[in-house]
Amino acid sequence: MVGPTRSWHFAVFALLAPVSAWAREIVVDPRGPIPTITQALHLARAGDRILVRAGRYREPTLLVDRRVEIVGEGWPVVDAGGDHEAIRVTADSVVIRGLVIQGVGPSTTDDRAGIKLIEVHGCTIEGNRLRQTFFGIYLAKSSGCRIAGNRIQGNGLTEVLSGNAIHLWSSNGVTIEGNQLSGHRDGIYLEFTDHSIIRQNRSTGNLRYGVHFMFSHDCEYLDNTFADNGAGVAVMYSHGVVMTGNRFEHSWGGAAYGLLLKDITDSRVSGNLFGDNSVGLYAEGTNRVAVSGNRFERNGWALKIMADAQDNRFEDNVFLGNSFDVTTNGTSNSSRFERNYWDHYTGYDLDGDGIGDVPFHPVRLFALLVQQNEPALILLRSSFVDLLDLAERVLPVLTPETLVDRSPRMRPPHA
Repeated sequence: MVGPTRSWHFAVFALLAPVSAWAREIVVDPRGPIPTITQALHLARAGDRILVRAGRYREPTLLVDRRVEIVGEGWPVVDAGGDHEAIRVTADSVVIRGLVIQGVGPSTTDDRAGIKLIEVHGCTIEGNRLRQTFFGIYLAKSSGCRIAGNRIQGNGLTEVLSGNAIHLWSSNGVTIEGNQLSGHRDGIYLEFTDHSIIRQNRSTGNLRYGVHFMFSHDCEYLDNTFADNGAGVAVMYSHGVVMTGNRFEHSWGGAAYGLLLKDITDSRVSGNLFGDNSVGLYAEGTNRVAVSGNRFERNGWALKIMADAQDNRFEDNVFLGNSFDVTTNGTSNSSRFERNYWDHYTGYDLDGDGIGDVPFHPVRLFALLVQQNEPALILLRSSFVDLLDLAERVLPVLTPETLVDRSPRMRPPHA
């Protein structure tokens, strides 16, 4: 007769079915002989696959310290219970897929996360659902990881008690793609993170920024949507940044921007849409940045270029329906405008080459007055402002002579 202890061992052995000559599959089931993920991690060897069946798993922090694949079947729920992290990964090449992770409460002393990866390489976090987690997915000193197809929904009410949906610190070569992020302090946050790709994410309804990064060089941001975030997108203290094919939309407020560039150098912003923002693009301390092929539509200010933003190029952009196309806080600026389309341009094209024969001054005198005294904005639709701008166009004396498009397009590119 086989005793209960031996029966339990036989059942466990049956669930450790080999999936190759070296790896096994460990099945976790609330009604089975391995009812917890914690137990499965104790049994697992490097290379094993842990299959987690549907159910609710209320467990202590799951420490993944060996190379395993954890896959959910039927959206099993991992509930941290509010006072600790859900999953901590310290091994390379770990895969986590198909889990629902929730219940990581806020803390003023600890960056708790739904999934935290520390000093790892080559991990994949894909196709998970995280909800009500302080930080969603957190990487520290990690490289070569892929964060893809996750849905991370927070319910933060204040910035102090809200973490970031995806947070990278001191990492390298990370790919973040196809994620849906909302309800956090920042949708995506990078600090001291280089050579990474952020593409096709949707970051909306966050308390502060859709994406926020500092001291993160040679990164690419491609085909993302950043909309309805409290302050828009902030890009700071970095070089070699490429931002192409993104949508920066619906950021309204006194300190809200579609895209804020602060101390950015040798970078490219091309093929993006800036729509319905208080300020489409704000540039301060920004040098040698190429801004080309973008559309600026229905913004309060399409461009705010501070006097310390030098040697930037604005080429082949389209400006439609903005209250102000360009403003600045100085009378001298070495940035250059060429071949842009301005819907406020009233010049002519006698030779028919598609380029206006008269230069366009995109900085209105009234825009300069509002820059110095914002309450003057109440006069925007008055006839006085029209007369002021007309006088400045006839005899420009106050608007910066350097901020002039000498070859304005008569039609938008690709129209």
